[in-house]
Amino acid sequence: MTSILEMDQLSKRYGDQPILNAFTSQICNPETITLLGGSGQGKSTLLRILCRMEAQDDGEVRLHGRSCLEVGPIEWRKKISYVSQQSYMLPGSVEDNLRTVSKLHKIDFDYNLAKQLMSSLNLDDLDWGKKSSELSGGEKQRVALVRSLMLRSEILLLDEVTASLDMQSKLAVEKLLQDWREQEGVACIWITHDLQQAQRLNQRVWYIAGGSLLEDSDCRDFFDNPITDSARSYLQLVPQEES
Repeated sequence: MTSILEMDQLSKRYGDQPILNAFTSQICNPETITLLGGSGQGKSTLLRILCRMEAQDDGEVRLHGRSCLEVGPIEWRKKISYVSQQSYMLPGSVEDNLRTVSKLHKIDFDYNLAKQLMSSLNLDDLDWGKKSSELSGGEKQRVALVRSLMLRSEILLLDEVTASLDMQSKLAVEKLLQDWREQEGVACIWITHDLQQAQRLNQRVWYIAGGSLLEDSDCRDFFDNPITDSARSYLQLVPQEES
């Protein structure tokens, strides 16, 4: 089967400190991959490399068989979109932020789609003329997600995108992204420290420790029967959030 995204021996160091260690895997289907592991193990670094916010020291990333070195950054980021835990808002209004992707990539702004996505995240009543600086943390996070979805990328990189949300909003994001994956054929790589959320997403797990991919398995298999001592310890030590 032809892969959508390949990561081949990706390595990254900050000074003498290794962050990623020959990370190798591939995505062949539009699926949700939950990226698990303790803090400081290289998860966010991996996502930043995949969206070309950082460069790897060794190894290669290929999208549909094309190396990232053969594709310009703007074209690459049309296909691979990154949403961080830090919900950065641009100056101006909510609508200015929603239209950012259209202006940057010179594509038509789909007003109806934006309205539908905002409604799915319980933002129906949010004034689009409101200054982005006046939004709450949870509103900023959801608007930032809608802004990224407007690009209709093939791959979504999600870095703890529900960490600042209440449970109702968290579940709305999960449902929207699951529906979006089925509708658009999108693959998602989703970092979370919420083990109950990882089980709700219920597809594939990458478990990373010390910058190395130690387990790549079906979600149920990972939680029921982790292979490595490291993963077993992680599942015992990480608290499960209340649902």
